[in-house]
Amino acid sequence: MLPIYRADILQNLPQSIDATTALLASEGYVADRALSTLTFLSLTLNRPIFLEGEAGVGKTELAKVIAKTLGRDLIRLQCYEGLDASSSVYEWNFAGQMLAMRNGAEQGDIYSEKYLIKRALLQAVEPHPSGPPVLLIDEIDRTDAPFEAFLLEALSDFQVTVPELGVIKAPEPPIVILTSNRTREVHDALKRRCLYHWVDYPGFDREMEILRARLPEVNADLSREVVAFIQKLREEELFKRPGLAETLDWAKCLVALDVVALSPDVITDTIGAVLKYQDDIAKITGGPATRILEQIRQDMQAL
Repeated sequence: MLPIYRADILQNLPQSIDATTALLASEGYVADRALSTLTFLSLTLNRPIFLEGEAGVGKTELAKVIAKTLGRDLIRLQCYEGLDASSSVYEWNFAGQMLAMRNGAEQGDIYSEKYLIKRALLQAVEPHPSGPPVLLIDEIDRTDAPFEAFLLEALSDFQVTVPELGVIKAPEPPIVILTSNRTREVHDALKRRCLYHWVDYPGFDREMEILRARLPEVNADLSREVVAFIQKLREEELFKRPGLAETLDWAKCLVALDVVALSPDVITDTIGAVLKYQDDIAKITGGPATRILEQIRQDMQAL
């Protein structure tokens, strides 16, 4: 028997924008008003969310936090070049089918759920005891136009077809979040199916709030230095500017090393937690790092 979602499991959805903000904050996700509004509307209207922005700004994390706070299963479809409809929906266990046929199974018997390998999109439309799952379609910009077209159809009807078994339709639409790092433009038709939000790098105050929420063990002075340094780095001409993920990683590293304040030597030793390309590291370490550190300390003293 399929679960009846609307009457019971869905009642734990947040009932306002403020409640959505509080729900996300309960797991350390500090969302601005626009993103909280979009998330509330997505949950209320059963509309997918399309999150676009640089890597490491919290797009994927939103899906994880929604799944955790609502007690839903998280199903992740990691996109890549060459991903097609069949590999995102299902595959047959050919080895198991061949063995069954050797043991006398009929042709019709081998095309049953026993030999079906369920991939992300099929898992997402199946009933789940905890309610409609969160389907994260991560880095959709890595796929190509044919897959986008297939996905557009799947998101319209929230159903998939296994030719040997028939159409499988979700009892209730999953919560769908698509992310893109904008390595290429995604077709407008897919975006129009979604509520769109550009996830930008956070400003100083919001990044401080996020760092305090996620890593309360970092002392206040070091937190301010870390965030201010990262904010200044983003103003430099770098191949890859550090995201929020790098801010949190760096703070964790500094805590593990018992660092209480930044210094040029500490920055040199730990810069690999922040910058991921050698050209960027060479451009920042040494004199530039010292200049940035002196500048942020002057700015702090002036406040």
